[in-house]
Amino acid sequence: MKKILVPCDFSDPSVQAFKMAVEIANQSNGEVILLNVIELPVMHESVLMPTLSFEEAFIKDMKAHAEKNFAKMKDKWAKEGPKVSSFVEFGGTTPTIRDFVKSKKIDFILMGTHGANGVKEFFIGSNTEKIVRTAGVPVMAIKKQIKLNSIKNIVYPTTGDVDHEEIVSEVKALQNFFKAKLHVLFVNTPSSFKRDSEIKPKLKAFAKRYMLKDVTLNVWNDYSEEEGLKNFVIETRADLVAMATHGRRGLNHLMSGSIAEDAVNHINCPIWTFKIS
Repeated sequence: MKKILVPCDFSDPSVQAFKMAVEIANQSNGEVILLNVIELPVMHESVLMPTLSFEEAFIKDMKAHAEKNFAKMKDKWAKEGPKVSSFVEFGGTTPTIRDFVKSKKIDFILMGTHGANGVKEFFIGSNTEKIVRTAGVPVMAIKKQIKLNSIKNIVYPTTGDVDHEEIVSEVKALQNFFKAKLHVLFVNTPSSFKRDSEIKPKLKAFAKRYMLKDVTLNVWNDYSEEEGLKNFVIETRADLVAMATHGRRGLNHLMSGSIAEDAVNHINCPIWTFKIS
């Protein structure tokens, strides 16, 4: 977590993300990069020059407004903290952030989110959910103020398969950074029910294969993976969920869903995700 990107629309969740990013950067000797993405309005004007004039003035005002807010944030929460730089870009939020991550070689994204519900969730989704689905680096989504030292219990949902070495390596590094206990979770559902005699040896083999330390192995019975994860987080008062996402898109996303994206929208504690192929 050396180059931490905080996409910022100056809402309270994005400000809280910045404050947490400053804490993380202080501990990791990293830097924080703020990015405000401005989506330009679609103009319908038959006379070209008035439209161009309006857009030029609009862009200038919006950029000045963003830079003024950035200055306030830096002065208030990062005056004596890590290096903080800020950028204003114009375009669609998700593709702009995705391109920015590549061009600036970002290795971690920390985003504030309001979540998404109902029709909006299925057909639009939150910007954070879209980034979770497409980003090539780990993403953490938060909804409220979180202090770094409050993260002591991390939940890692898994099938127990031992072919995801990259994600487990990332989760172990995350656990080490926060000095937290790791709770490996298998959610048992009616549609794919397994006996404890099958699951528990598999989880033990999983923990041994990856040499997990300070860990608990848990089986939770529920109606769906999403409900099981949410209820386990509530029951254990977990501080953070770390999980993989397959980055489903389009019709496949609507038909199959994504547990990681559902978690971003519906679980209140921070959600850390890492996209796997």
